[in-house]
Amino acid sequence: MYYHLSFRNQMNLMLKTTLLFFVTALCEIIGCFLPWLWLKRGASVWWLLPAAASLALFVWLLTLHPAASGRVYAAYGGVYVCTALLWLRVVDGVRLTVYDWCGALIALCGMLIIVIGWGRT
Repeated sequence: MYYHLSFRNQMNLMLKTTLLFFVTALCEIIGCFLPWLWLKRGASVWWLLPAAASLALFVWLLTLHPAASGRVYAAYGGVYVCTALLWLRVVDGVRLTVYDWCGALIALCGMLIIVIGWGRT
């Protein structure tokens, strides 16, 4: 499917895929964080409405990838790990450890390997 693409086009595909996964991960994290605020911190029950919308957007975004669903979920997991660690740093204010960085790098490499193989099967 994609094996005939030039190197430049493959890199563009990788960048677009990674950015789409990042936005997808943000939607999932926000969709889970808002109910967490309601349950753990006593936030208004009204936060469940944008949470539901965010999770619906998350599901729709996952359908935009041109690969089998299981392969998309596996590749998405790598970007999700990196996005969750970014959330940990920015929102939760927790400093990342060398183990966080190494784990994120390994997860991202796994995602890239899976995406490169999308058109080669």
